[in-house]
Amino acid sequence: MSSSIAVKKKKVKPALGLVEFVSLMALMTSLVALSIDAMLPALDQIGRDLKIVDPQQTHLIVSLFFIGMGFGQLYYGPISDDKGRRYAIISGLIIFAIGSVVCMFAETLTVMLIGRVIQAFGVSGPRIAALAVIRDQYEGVAMARVMSFIMMVFILVPMLAPSFGQAILFMFSWHHIFSSFLVIGLLTGIWFFIRQPETLPKEKRKPFSWPQLWISSKFILTHRLVMFYTIAMGLIFGGFLAYISASQTLFQHVYDTGELFPLYFALLAFSIGLASFINGTLVMRLGMRLLCNWAIFGWLVFSILLTVLCVIYDGIPPLWQFVSVLFCAFFCIGILFGNVNSMAMQPLGDMAGLGAAIIGSLSSLFSVPTAVLVGSFIEDTVTPVAIGFVVFGTLSLSFYWFAEQKPKTP
Repeated sequence: MSSSIAVKKKKVKPALGLVEFVSLMALMTSLVALSIDAMLPALDQIGRDLKIVDPQQTHLIVSLFFIGMGFGQLYYGPISDDKGRRYAIISGLIIFAIGSVVCMFAETLTVMLIGRVIQAFGVSGPRIAALAVIRDQYEGVAMARVMSFIMMVFILVPMLAPSFGQAILFMFSWHHIFSSFLVIGLLTGIWFFIRQPETLPKEKRKPFSWPQLWISSKFILTHRLVMFYTIAMGLIFGGFLAYISASQTLFQHVYDTGELFPLYFALLAFSIGLASFINGTLVMRLGMRLLCNWAIFGWLVFSILLTVLCVIYDGIPPLWQFVSVLFCAFFCIGILFGNVNSMAMQPLGDMAGLGAAIIGSLSSLFSVPTAVLVGSFIEDTVTPVAIGFVVFGTLSLSFYWFAEQKPKTP
């Protein structure tokens, strides 16, 4: 009942069926995951070809991607509110293609990182505008439900992307991974252009102006709920990004899994997809906050357990224990991702584009230093990841708790 009420309040009704809409939005947002996870099996080969001396520098190919996303989201948020969602998505895909070409022909780490930042800047367009499209048509619990189903489809990409990258490496070189990005981006753009109409009518658009940007940004940045949820989400994602950046090192160097790395990566990604599916079925009955309360405590408990195992086994727990604990921890993260983002977006209404931009940008800018800091300590144990999970899990719980506290009335 509540979902139908929430949808009726919106003037823009969904033009596509739920299945096609979820699939299209998931594909656009999953370009981010594809651009990151498909590269993981190729990091060693890229390091050799680009003559990277310190293997930890290859982690920057992953972590600095989010710097480009941080700035790209700040640009595409106002642009999507000014010129519409379709303009932001199509122009973003074009820039994404340019960045892919730069990476494809890179001969030094510097050029590679520049290309990755350009890639990330461009892919921010589809990511931000897709969130705004969802917010244009759904709100509240209904939006959380749609986001959960999108996350469920979206998670198939990180499950399959390392295997996709590994398959390309078997037949070609890492350069062809970037050429595949060109093809997928083109097909996504065509599908969106043909099937999804504009969801922000001209009369509702907000022409870009610095004074208006300042007023809207000040409202968002000083909104207690929005900021506390955003910081909590950035800390949660920071811990997760530290794992993503170092996953190839952890599985192939610390645990020596070799070509089985994509399978272990897919298994852990499946836990997030499973959580998103379960969240989509439960959120309408139990609500976002109750599920988040359980999930954020669960993530912290499993992070502490992983740290204890690292102490017992001198930094390298048995592989099955490491994977089992991470599976449970990532299940909790899967519950948190869609819900915390929806709770942060809920108060923003017609500022969905700028709101998604600031929330996404700040969470990215919080997460990148976290990932780089944790990744710098990873050499031959998983202890830095476990400690990072505990520290940033505790901080995220604190900010989440602050957000849940109702301000005292005078």
